[in-house]
Amino acid sequence: MHAKDVMTTSVVTVEPDTDVRTIARFLIERRISAVPVVDQAGRVVGIVSEGDLMRRAEAGTERHTSWWLELLAGPEEKARDYAKSHGLTAKDVMTRPAVTVADDAPLGEIATLLERHRIKRVPVVRDGTIVGIVSRANLLHGLVAKAAAPAVASDDAGIREQVIAGIKAAGIPETYVNVVVAGGIVHVWGFVGSEAEKDAIRIAAETAPGVKTVQNNVAVGAYPTLRGGWA
Repeated sequence: MHAKDVMTTSVVTVEPDTDVRTIARFLIERRISAVPVVDQAGRVVGIVSEGDLMRRAEAGTERHTSWWLELLAGPEEKARDYAKSHGLTAKDVMTRPAVTVADDAPLGEIATLLERHRIKRVPVVRDGTIVGIVSRANLLHGLVAKAAAPAVASDDAGIREQVIAGIKAAGIPETYVNVVVAGGIVHVWGFVGSEAEKDAIRIAAETAPGVKTVQNNVAVGAYPTLRGGWA
């Protein structure tokens, strides 16, 4: 399986000039831990995570190093810490360059990147433009789906596109829904606000051409103020 088979395609992004308070509000309200920063062409230029906003002067959490660590720190490190704690926009505080993967990257390669860089999610790009994001949760979705897949493969990518199109046609936002298809078996994870929406997702999956069976793991409950995602 590859990034395009499990990635969340509804991605919250911000621009380089987005205010840090706006970014913090996005992270809280959408229940995500990081947001990619993209330029006007949709290219990923960085990423802002909760960690990038932890040390802020206005919150009284900026880093205060001991005198001997102060002597060891170089000018670049001091300047970087100052920008993180006092910068006003995404371009001031973001981690750069952002680690990204191609949409055809194998899941094993993505897992290695997440471990190596100690990150929780990675933007997915195609021809340099962001098309999705793969989180640790998405990798688990792929693991479960692959374990349940029959030996004979099917057009899983095409089925996934059909199911997602059906979910969109039913008027259900993708933000809290992730679809993974393996061996013709459709696995749907996520969160919706009503049983009617959950049923619509099941029907969209069951009626897609080539589907063998559907595993509907969607939970039902009250939506938060703004809908988040798997990132």
